[in-house]
Amino acid sequence: MEEGGKTRPLTRIQREKQDIILGAALEVFAVHGFRGATIDQIAEVAGMSKPNLLYYFPRKEEIHRRLISELLITWLAPLREMDEDGDPFPEIRSYIRRKLEMARDFPRESRLFANEMLQGAPHIIEMIEIDLKNLVDEKAQVLLGWMDEGKLARSDPYHLIFSIWATTQHYADFDVQVRAVLGPARGGEGRFEDAARYLEQLFLFGLTPKAR
Repeated sequence: MEEGGKTRPLTRIQREKQDIILGAALEVFAVHGFRGATIDQIAEVAGMSKPNLLYYFPRKEEIHRRLISELLITWLAPLREMDEDGDPFPEIRSYIRRKLEMARDFPRESRLFANEMLQGAPHIIEMIEIDLKNLVDEKAQVLLGWMDEGKLARSDPYHLIFSIWATTQHYADFDVQVRAVLGPARGGEGRFEDAARYLEQLFLFGLTPKAR
């Protein structure tokens, strides 16, 4: 796909083919993980021949890295949107709700990311050590600034962020467990709103500065 040393832009059909492959790969990786997934499985789910798939992505690693890279961008977007000039409680409430919306709308992506972390993040360790760390460092300083101004109760900002990740992504990674325990009456779509209200109460109450 190169001409004169430059990469030619993909045609509409080529972009559509790549999207089909990436969607199929997401399904396969989310179920089997990177090690258990095969090119043959991805080709079957994509509804195309293995040679056709390999034309677009010569190696399984390339598909996986593309998925993870795009996922990390999407996953970090809500944290990037936390505005240091905003009021801390609406900003944190909004962050919790956006993370829960992602758990609701992107459960396969969440499981793909969790599988990568469980394997030691071999395909995205540089992104985690640089891009993710830099963003968390930046937002931790925002939280510390609010604490220094007396707008939030003092706590460890890093563990606060980790706790929000853990509690919100639970509803994607352990969705089967959540629905089974809640039962038919409470395990429907309303479970995400119930979770949002609970987590808002949990975090915002804990972050409310106490009168001296």
